[in-house]
Amino acid sequence: MKKLYAYLLMSVFFIGTSMAQTRYIDQVFSAVDITPNVIYSTNMSVLTGTPTAQALPMEVYQPTGDTETSRPLIIHMHTGTFLPILYNGNPTGMRQDFATNAICEDYAKRGYVVANIEYRLGWNPTLPTQTERAASLMTAVYKAIQDCKAAVRYFRQDFEGGNTYGIDTSRIILSGQGSGGWVALGYATVDKLAEIQLPKFLDLSDPANPVPLIDTAVIGDWDGYGGNPALNTENNVGYSNDVHMVLSMGGGIGDLSWLEAGDVPIAAVHCPTDPTAIYSTGDVSVQQIGIVTTDISGAYDVLAQSNSLGNNASISAGTYNDPYTTAAQAASQGLVAGGFVDQNGTTISSTVDHVFPYMTGNPFESAPWDFWDSTTLVTAIAPAVGLTAQDAQGCHANGLATNPNMSIGKSLAYIDSTLGYFCPRIVNALLLPGNTVGLQETALNTSVSIFPNPANNNITISADNKAMSGIEIYSTTGRLVAKKEGLNTSLFQLNNLNLSSGMYIVNIHFNEGVITEKLIVK
Repeated sequence: MKKLYAYLLMSVFFIGTSMAQTRYIDQVFSAVDITPNVIYSTNMSVLTGTPTAQALPMEVYQPTGDTETSRPLIIHMHTGTFLPILYNGNPTGMRQDFATNAICEDYAKRGYVVANIEYRLGWNPTLPTQTERAASLMTAVYKAIQDCKAAVRYFRQDFEGGNTYGIDTSRIILSGQGSGGWVALGYATVDKLAEIQLPKFLDLSDPANPVPLIDTAVIGDWDGYGGNPALNTENNVGYSNDVHMVLSMGGGIGDLSWLEAGDVPIAAVHCPTDPTAIYSTGDVSVQQIGIVTTDISGAYDVLAQSNSLGNNASISAGTYNDPYTTAAQAASQGLVAGGFVDQNGTTISSTVDHVFPYMTGNPFESAPWDFWDSTTLVTAIAPAVGLTAQDAQGCHANGLATNPNMSIGKSLAYIDSTLGYFCPRIVNALLLPGNTVGLQETALNTSVSIFPNPANNNITISADNKAMSGIEIYSTTGRLVAKKEGLNTSLFQLNNLNLSSGMYIVNIHFNEGVITEKLIVK
């Protein structure tokens, strides 16, 4: 069965190349322009042990020759377990990694503007207690979230100042590999002090005096504001942090309770065999060190929760006939049929939409999209970061344990499958050209109209020959803004909606199924 999944995935790569070309779904550009080393913020790093101001750069990718000036922005974050390359025990961990650059270039060739951002690193996995290790790791994730928010605000500030990069600030997507996926998911779900002060995020060595592992008075809040100026610098103040979708490649969240109704849509790819980022919910452990933190949740549980809360209504509103979705469904069904057990000992007993489980045949596969050149690792990267050839060779061996047959071809095939899976969902969630929202009418043998559309405060929904049972209206970020249940009518008026200008997803329920339509409010 595992060989079947790997064959199916590789087949998708070739199938996808022959399909009709649609901007934001397929590669419609042959080249990209890269603006290097754009400084989006400066903040305090403790990587060396002493707080030091660190300029945070990014590369901005744009399709060569593009005439569009209002394009979705993808902010992408590299992997690396929040430590510098090689020091993290791995052969990857830079925004210059092969896969990171290939992902950014691939998105740009599909018509997106892409920012490949650096974020602050630094935690200590060798601290003596679980509490100390958890505090150190949590602080690293937290600071990276602050940096990512500074990047979002940078682009909104630039938009106001002339829109150098030709972006649409109502369509901003976060994407991340490995630890970058953790940052993206944390960005989307952490918005309350209580969420970072759950019992497992407290130092309980003195039960009478619990101490938060994250002290916002010291390192600032999750938006990057406040704190001790010696440890946190506010950047690009006064602009919105809003994003509209999150894409995770092997990431997870610190606690499943962080997910709430109204959080942004999420899609993911994840190896159920990943030994660190658990597919369901479990502990994060580091080899020879032990448990770092407990009860983190990977893509399987995150997507099940996000779907059940209605946050992915805008993704689910579309129809998917692409080979990538077909492959994902087959892989998910195969896990259930085979009684697959993940590294936490959880048996996968049901399928979940909007996550593509990558099974390669390797029982410890974690990031099949990665590639590195071992010679460059030994002769160039190791000396540059002050480590030995032996150190680099050890990291190369570690990488092979979770990606034993890594190659450029394998990396590009999994990147193609990842973006081939994500992009139709981006297009549907953000109502980009080529979306398939509203195609369910034929299947239900009825037609639905919303008028006026564009609307202001009041709308009327009409079904041709069937009685509606309910109506839901979602923002493109997945937030439920209006709901009516218990209907039995083919004509219904919604008044006093008080919706902000923008696009919305309207789910019209019938006994036989659901029809989804687009609503524009002006």
